[in-house]
Amino acid sequence: MNLLRSASLISVMTLASRVTGLVREQMIATAFGASTLTDAFQVAFRIPNMLRRLFAEGAFSQAFVPLLAATRARDGDQATASLVDAVATVLAWVLLLTCVLGVVGAPLLVWVLGAGLPQEGREAAIVMTRWMFPYIGCMSLVALAAGVLNTWKRFLLPAATPVLLNLSVIAAAWLLAPRLEAYGLRPIYALAFGVMLGGVLQLLVQIPALMRIGLLPRIGMTPGALRRSWHHPGVRQMLTAMGPALLGVGVAQLSLVINTQIAIFVGAGAASWLTYADRLMEFPTALLGVALGVVLTPQLASAQAKGESAAYSDLLDWGLRMVLLLALPSSVALLLFAQPMVAVLYHYGAFRPADVTQTSLAVMGYGVGLLGLVGIKVLAPGFFARFDTRTPVRIALAVLVLTQVMNALLVPWLGVAGLALSIGLGAMINAAWLLVGLLRLGSYRPAPGWLGFALRVLIATTLMGALQYHLAQRIDWIGLGQQGWLRASLMAACLLASALVYFGTLWLLRLDLRQFARRA
Repeated sequence: MNLLRSASLISVMTLASRVTGLVREQMIATAFGASTLTDAFQVAFRIPNMLRRLFAEGAFSQAFVPLLAATRARDGDQATASLVDAVATVLAWVLLLTCVLGVVGAPLLVWVLGAGLPQEGREAAIVMTRWMFPYIGCMSLVALAAGVLNTWKRFLLPAATPVLLNLSVIAAAWLLAPRLEAYGLRPIYALAFGVMLGGVLQLLVQIPALMRIGLLPRIGMTPGALRRSWHHPGVRQMLTAMGPALLGVGVAQLSLVINTQIAIFVGAGAASWLTYADRLMEFPTALLGVALGVVLTPQLASAQAKGESAAYSDLLDWGLRMVLLLALPSSVALLLFAQPMVAVLYHYGAFRPADVTQTSLAVMGYGVGLLGLVGIKVLAPGFFARFDTRTPVRIALAVLVLTQVMNALLVPWLGVAGLALSIGLGAMINAAWLLVGLLRLGSYRPAPGWLGFALRVLIATTLMGALQYHLAQRIDWIGLGQQGWLRASLMAACLLASALVYFGTLWLLRLDLRQFARRA
């Protein structure tokens, strides 16, 4: 298996998911506008989506994937299949109970997250919450399937499935909403149906892939089967690891809530500026960090289980070099080319030039920490592979406190840009802390050649940054607002020229990029 090819494949699929997600948001805005009922949908969708991030893609994946990879490397495929069956059985029972409680307790959940909704919106949110709550069940089982497939190096399907959710919601808004209105039902309910359809489709497409590798879980639906699965040693080990991991993911969600509340107090529009900047920052974070994390986590766990310390260190070294090679120029682009990107993506309709300026400043704040945000996705799996979820959580808690201290110092001075800068600096501290921890453990030993490699990347990034700064200042990106296609074409040409300068300089400096492609 070629690591670079696998990471590139995941990046392409992640890009498709982000693009279709943007189209989904545009479709919702076009079909339903901004109203009490769209607010109701956002509240209803946020409930299962938050649980998905907490459990399915967060704590569960962090605990399950390293355990699965280590079990396969140490005990073989038969023991791994037994573990998958036991985990799937316990998970299915827990999800069934969770979904029942969620449907029954929908009014309370809507009150907690959407207390400000008027009566019409609250009633609609309760209905849609009940329709969509089983989505968390589908996505948790999808996370289990993705962990298995990624461990067996089947990366394409798990990376592509999120697109199905976006396409389902788009289709529902386009085809089903008018029919619901014709029958006297609220058209907004079509979005809830689209979410559930997307969850079911994502789950169904995993079944043939799991069957091909002989690991379709056998879920026991009797109390005896649940009891046997509960006492499986692998299940106990996973649940033990999930506790700290759940706390870590909860810290991230808490940080998001705190930042949103601070942005609201900054002034009107600040929360939106931060949200728009965050979506732009998520492109390089997802395309680079998520792809590297997905590819490296099972490989690191396998090397750790086999006692192959050199291979473990080499995997981390490869990942960190990829971070520097790709995240550093991306960080400089967010710092120096923020306004052109924000203008091309958002400067339409009611989005004013002042909004472009403030959002650009927030993007620049994120740019300071992009190297850390991506680096965490490589460094944290280094601890997860050792079944150490406590250390990253303790670091995340400490960094959360430090971030709030920086917010107190920077936000009164810089506004929403200070908020983004605090997040970026916090990410850099987090990544550096994780790196020092791995170095002290002796788990990571940097390979020779780092100084020459870093120097070449720094020179190429400096030349690329100089070009981007010149282009950002030379062209009136806001003034081209009435010529959207011309502005978008200019930005594409500028980014292409930047890439040519960057990689051309690396070639002239004789940096052998094929070393990354050869890593297997």
